Amino acid sequence: MNAKSTTAILSKLRALMKNTKYVCEPLQAYIVPTGDAHQSEYVADSDKRRDYISGFTGSAGTAIVTDSKAALWTDGRYFLQAEKQLDTNWILMKDGIPDTPTQAEWLTKTLPIGGRVGIDPFMLSVEKWKPLHKSLKANGYILVPVDQNLVDVIWNDQPEPPNNPLIILPVEYTGLSWQEKVKKVQNKLLEKNCHAFVLTALDEIAWLFNLRGSDIIYNPVFFSYTVITRDKVHLFIDDTKLQNGVSEHLKLNDSALQNGTSIEKHEYNTIKDFLTNLQTTTDKKIWISEKSSFALHSAIPKTKRNHDPSPVALFKAIKNKTEIEGMKNAQIKDAVALCEFFCWLEKQVPSGDITEITAANRLEQFRREQADFVSLSFDTISSSGSNGAIIHYKPTEESDKVITTDQIYLCDSGAQYKNGTTDTTRTVHLGVPTKYQQECFTRVLKGHISLATAVFPNGVKGHMLDTLARSSLWNAGLDYLHGTGHGVGHFLNVHEGPCGISHRVSLTDVALQECMILSDEPGFYQDGEFGIRIESLILVQKADTKYNFRKKGFLTFETITPVPIQTKMIDPSLLTEQEINWLNDFHSFCQQVVGDEMEKQGRKEARKWLINATKPIG
Repeated sequence: MNAKSTTAILSKLRALMKNTKYVCEPLQAYIVPTGDAHQSEYVADSDKRRDYISGFTGSAGTAIVTDSKAALWTDGRYFLQAEKQLDTNWILMKDGIPDTPTQAEWLTKTLPIGGRVGIDPFMLSVEKWKPLHKSLKANGYILVPVDQNLVDVIWNDQPEPPNNPLIILPVEYTGLSWQEKVKKVQNKLLEKNCHAFVLTALDEIAWLFNLRGSDIIYNPVFFSYTVITRDKVHLFIDDTKLQNGVSEHLKLNDSALQNGTSIEKHEYNTIKDFLTNLQTTTDKKIWISEKSSFALHSAIPKTKRNHDPSPVALFKAIKNKTEIEGMKNAQIKDAVALCEFFCWLEKQVPSGDITEITAANRLEQFRREQADFVSLSFDTISSSGSNGAIIHYKPTEESDKVITTDQIYLCDSGAQYKNGTTDTTRTVHLGVPTKYQQECFTRVLKGHISLATAVFPNGVKGHMLDTLARSSLWNAGLDYLHGTGHGVGHFLNVHEGPCGISHRVSLTDVALQECMILSDEPGFYQDGEFGIRIESLILVQKADTKYNFRKKGFLTFETITPVPIQTKMIDPSLLTEQEINWLNDFHSFCQQVVGDEMEKQGRKEARKWLINATKPIG
């Protein structure tokens, strides 16, 4: 994980900031966010502009370059990684740490009064643009939209944007046709008295049309925009994606379609001009979420915008019966692969030949043997010893360590199957853990169980439950610097909004609702020594309570990831009777559902491993 030399790159960027061929007036700072024009969490290689100028490859962060300084903000998942990857040109800003200035605060202290701060308006959402613009303006600075992305100008070997073929998902996988989904959106348009709804999030578009792609690695999405009016659907997409039955699936050539479900196709890059013209054809408002780019927002007059959150985000987060069944089946298949992997790992590690990379590759091979496997859902975090303390670590040739019997091994991995997405973390010791390691692991497990068994009323948001996962760690003066849970898509993005479980309060989070699926993943990380995380997916379901205060209705979770938790790492004396019972019941569930699937697949050796790994404790 060597630092990239960025001196020449920064010099070129600073020259462009003064070049009136690209900017109307000289800029004193230029912002390079992580995302793309759709505000995606993970981006295609052609959109990794922040990686290019800084050398930092984490999935979250913002780079700001001034005439003489360069700073990068990222969160606690990436502090150690950023320290290794940034060269001496860069200042690391540890987001979330009390003494760390915000981007606006740093800019106002660094720039001369009246300084102009540039950014590509497609790369920043309105919800992030507004507070930054307001803060800068209040202190005498100007946030300037720059039409030509300056990083693209200097990036000589920038990859071409991907344009991969699509996968059609039949109703047997999705539970609803795309026409039924469009009608749900149009009903919302009527409720809001809006003329049109603008859809920019790639996973929402993929879900809406029952299509999946591969334009962003591990995320089954494709580059497109959609505008839905009361009587038509406008799809902005490249023609090359409309092959292999996609045109027929969308009924693009069917002139007999009734109003409301007919699709008019447009070129992908014409979306802004379309919105500019659309707002002149109606006196009603156009619905565009503030998670969309400032560039598209600015194409619609302020008086004609409806800023409510996207209804598709919530439709997608609340899984239907078919999606839930698919997600559960995907977890079982994935559990078979993981059990095969840990069985193999226990046998192979003592030889001294297994490294983080060879282990990750072998795990992918096990997953590929399962039905409906499409791809991984993210880069496998295969981390041994001190590398496990790097929360979002990815092994490279430079960092690759041998997995040994005297260090903790953390594996956070997932897969995309046609019927669901998985995300599982298990932490194991293939030798003898220390008492301290056992205590830390057990406190993480206590938090995992506390959240998994929580009962809470309707209307509760995830941040209200976050303390449950941290309480046992806090009691010992320990903690972790990442969220506790995120939504998970149905054969879609492994990180999905609009729900989550975190210590940070987000105004855009929605209340947890029945049939949502999230992760439960507390952890602990001893810098330079080891990392611990236990992650399973949990399904929100109705709770059967003795009472029903003010008829609110209560909810709880069902754990749907049937992968054993290593009992060797547990100090049973720290567990309550209820926690021991939960663990034993969970392992009985694992043994039954995964064992049955192993029987069907003839995986006898892994089944023996499973039986041994799920023996009761206490």
